[in-house]
Amino acid sequence: MTRDGLVALTSPALTATVSPHGAELQSIADAEGRSLLWDGDPHIWKGRAPILFPVIGLLHDDGYRLDDRRYAMPKHGFARDADFAAEQSAPDSAVLTLTDSPETFARYPFRFTLAIRFALEGAALRITATIANRGDDPMPFSFGFHPAFRWPLPYGAPRDGHRIRFAAPEGVPLRRIDGDGFLTPVLHDSLIRDRILMLHDEQFVDDAMIFEGIASRSVRYGVPGHPALDIAFPDMSTLGVWTKPGAGYVCIEPWAGISEPEGWDGDLRDKPGSRRLAPGDARRFGMTIALKEDFDEA
Repeated sequence: MTRDGLVALTSPALTATVSPHGAELQSIADAEGRSLLWDGDPHIWKGRAPILFPVIGLLHDDGYRLDDRRYAMPKHGFARDADFAAEQSAPDSAVLTLTDSPETFARYPFRFTLAIRFALEGAALRITATIANRGDDPMPFSFGFHPAFRWPLPYGAPRDGHRIRFAAPEGVPLRRIDGDGFLTPVLHDSLIRDRILMLHDEQFVDDAMIFEGIASRSVRYGVPGHPALDIAFPDMSTLGVWTKPGAGYVCIEPWAGISEPEGWDGDLRDKPGSRRLAPGDARRFGMTIALKEDFDEA
């Protein structure tokens, strides 16, 4: 652990730190110490890479219904504000674990374990979340990663040259959330052209861009002719892309789930995008962040 209580990871190509509070990635830097992750400036946005569990986005009236009872739940769930137990057995890896407690049970009446493993492998950071149902009833949940990368990346390319390239051709429409934070039914032109999504501040005036049911399981972020980031998410098919216009970051967010639709008033088990985990079962969701020497590297 570092002096300020962070878990430090090192490899010849990358360094990273993780906070036990929220199991949140705090930094990624290349071998020259150049920062790839947003610094969490609280005057703009305090997040860096929050973990989203057991819901994604806002819920109506800040809660949800389960059977005949309502439960309070904050935006993106409670994991990002919870203290995880940290275990590190090697300089390049660590596991942070959250288990149900009386505090979580008051908001989410299920027995669970959420374990997040961080491992540096060369120029890649692999993050694996394992969600286990320790109870006797099927457990509804959503899960998401929310990393904020530097925009521009620290390699000298102009901000307006940055783009996201999808691994596969994409025909899904663009979806948006309304002014209250809920998913609208309107389908928009995707803005993806020949697998490329160019990034411009005006795209985020209406908040996040959401691509549900994409074929790609990885994207590349950066500028041709400069180092870039590969973000792989083999277990998830929804991608959110978000920033505050003019801010120095862009969030590239793989989700297993989606924001709550406008006017939704059903049981959490039936919420669109919600997964269900049988008693005794576990699900894994992975994300790999890999530094590439050039955007066009194979």
